[in-house]
Amino acid sequence: MPNLRYLRGYNDAVVLEHARSGSLTRGELAERSGLTPQAVSKIVNRLVADGLLTRSGTRNVGVGKPRTLLSLVPDSRLALGAQVERDELRVVLTDLTGAIVESATAPLPPSFDPETFVDVLAELVDKLGADDRVLGLGIGFLGPLDHRTGVVHYPTNLAGWQDVPLRALAEQRLGLPVVVDKDTTAAVVAESWRRGEQLRDAALVFVGTGIGIGLLLDGRVHRGQRSNAGELGHTTVQLDGPPCACGRNGCVEAVHNRAVADGEPAFAASVLATAVADLVQLLDIDHVVLAGRAVLAAPELYLTSVRATTTQDARPPAEIEVTALGDDLVAAGAAMLVLNEFYGRPR
Repeated sequence: MPNLRYLRGYNDAVVLEHARSGSLTRGELAERSGLTPQAVSKIVNRLVADGLLTRSGTRNVGVGKPRTLLSLVPDSRLALGAQVERDELRVVLTDLTGAIVESATAPLPPSFDPETFVDVLAELVDKLGADDRVLGLGIGFLGPLDHRTGVVHYPTNLAGWQDVPLRALAEQRLGLPVVVDKDTTAAVVAESWRRGEQLRDAALVFVGTGIGIGLLLDGRVHRGQRSNAGELGHTTVQLDGPPCACGRNGCVEAVHNRAVADGEPAFAASVLATAVADLVQLLDIDHVVLAGRAVLAAPELYLTSVRATTTQDARPPAEIEVTALGDDLVAAGAAMLVLNEFYGRPR
């Protein structure tokens, strides 16, 4: 989804990205972007004419007349983001800063097929009243999938979804550019947007109907060679454990979900904590963010268990916390995938 659909080029996107951080003068935009003052002046004039930037006051800078401040107009463009669980679809509308403007949810029928999913997606997009300011739609879907082609391959527990060209189907139905990525990748993108350089080596552990992680390594999203890094739920923690939908026994997801179903929340939390501790040891990450409906239903239980388990070795412990973005985490991150394209720089 090239940003040229909405901007003149990469340099326009770079200037906008820096304007997103706050009100700046033309000189400050030139310094931060590395562009010449002449180039920035031309770009700013275009962006003001297009309604993306506005003159928001003045600032005294040394000797001479005050310099004009330029600010982003957040609602000049919007982005849609969708979060897919096996039983629910959530769609949010965000402005250019990534702030959520509106949201809507709808149930998904058991074993929903691609046609049904696109129908429900279209209904929610219509409900949000998306207009011509919308840049596109991001979908955080269940893996495995290929984010480059937008093809969903064979998600666990979803029959009829083998090699489905979801991006093409959604674009055809909605008439919008669409980005498709794993739900956990969208989630870690949302956390990265919220906290910037605070997160460089981190994992977003998402505990919903399944368990997966989004990875941020050296400040960059890590997807793996086939877009499917992060399948923590399908690593084995109990050799003689319950069968998993993936075909193996004793997977983290299967053992955890069995404990939840049996009314043993403390044991469920300890299973996740053991898997997270192994993850921290394996990748030497220093931040773990917990998210998903199971965590949000009992945040202190999961937080306490994971912290206790990950501090048992002699190394400095990883920082463990629960996301502040709540139920909108994946949907917001999916919208930010669209904004990443618009601003012209991957995060």
